[in-house]
Amino acid sequence: MTILILAQHDNKSIHPATFSTVTAATQLGENNIHLLIAGHNCENVAKTACQIAGVDKVLYASAPHYENFLAEEITPLIINLTKDETYTHILAPATSFGKNILPRIAALLDVQQISNVTEIIDANTFVHPIYTGNALATVQSDNPIKVLTLRATAFEEAEICVGKASPIEQIDPLPAVNLSRFIQREVIETERPNITTAKIVVAGGHALGSIENFKMLETLADKLGGAIGATRAAVDAGYVPNDAQIGQTGKIIAPDLYIGIGLSGAVQHTSGIRDTKTIVAINTDEKAPICEIADYTLNADLFDVLPELIEKL
Repeated sequence: MTILILAQHDNKSIHPATFSTVTAATQLGENNIHLLIAGHNCENVAKTACQIAGVDKVLYASAPHYENFLAEEITPLIINLTKDETYTHILAPATSFGKNILPRIAALLDVQQISNVTEIIDANTFVHPIYTGNALATVQSDNPIKVLTLRATAFEEAEICVGKASPIEQIDPLPAVNLSRFIQREVIETERPNITTAKIVVAGGHALGSIENFKMLETLADKLGGAIGATRAAVDAGYVPNDAQIGQTGKIIAPDLYIGIGLSGAVQHTSGIRDTKTIVAINTDEKAPICEIADYTLNADLFDVLPELIEKL
């Protein structure tokens, strides 16, 4: 079997979710793993990729129209690769990056995509959550090419092996499709850990009531060395940017410690924290859904608890 992995990167470094996807690929059985680096002026990314344990070959395609990873440009490149190589699986992280591109691949190959895979049984059988994470489905595919997105938090990250040097094959870029145009990217700079890789996450809900009150959570997160998360209601209210959103329509996280403050724990939110090792809930309602799944619950008013907690830390 030969497996193609679409690597997520920023033209400078490889996203951690890609390393987890490589680990998932190694669990598919005896195979050759090709890692595609498509971007612009990202030679260093390709050199790093060839040192990842489990990767047998790096495919490198560089062109200005690949710089911003537009799905309309990357998709034809991958489809063209399937004409030259008999790939049995095409993989990508189940991030916004992978979710944007792989459905197009599956449609053009006329196969069914299996999304958000959390466990690999064998090369044809996979486990993924359904019903907002309330159940796990084991599915088997007989498609000639399996198109999968992998939940990064479900797999360990593959290691970098210093001294390892898988071959790098230069791929000729295809002409630009020009069906879409990149306008701008808004990036929020922060010294806090990335929410998807942070060991500690402090999350708040709509009950905080304002941007100013949310700053208490930021102070707590800074003292703990953690990241800030939020419910969709808090994001929609403008208390925090949308990149802090956790849940079904946000980020999937798996920290060592999650502290949920002033949030009910609706299933759309808790579906994003199910792999967390320890969940702590601070809520006045002891029957709130978050309290039912929490390892520790403090039934108290957050406006009484937070200042004292911050002071003692």
